Amino acid sequence: MKNYQHTQPARTIVIVLSAIGLVFTVGGIFCYQLILGTLALFIVGYFFRSMTIKISDSELTWHFGSGFERKTVSMGEVISAEVVRRVWNRWGIHYTPQGWLYNVSGTGAVCVTLRNGKRFYLGTDEPEVLAGRLAEQLGNEL
Repeated sequence: MKNYQHTQPARTIVIVLSAIGLVFTVGGIFCYQLILGTLALFIVGYFFRSMTIKISDSELTWHFGSGFERKTVSMGEVISAEVVRRVWNRWGIHYTPQGWLYNVSGTGAVCVTLRNGKRFYLGTDEPEVLAGRLAEQLGNEL
């Protein structure tokens, strides 16, 4: 089985945080405490600059740009993968009423359901491809 790896850049997050950081930097000339806000924004931008999803014969792994919040699930635990077009609560890492969401951009995602009934959502700019690869690994067709 061919492995899968895809990295989605978080262009909007990086652009917005950079613009706000620039405003804070200029404001820091007049109020030096804003420099701390600038540093915080650039740190967040660094951590969430992209998201990489990998599928191997045995594991589904994902992490954000810096390697932060690396998660791994055994393929033996995955029972289904379904394309979702409307991602709730947009971007970041957070719990939603539908399950955990990991996303850096866009509204497309794949809902992954595990044997224990838990679900999580992996945001991606190619949800059909990711769901298809997961289905191949599971021996299913979408």
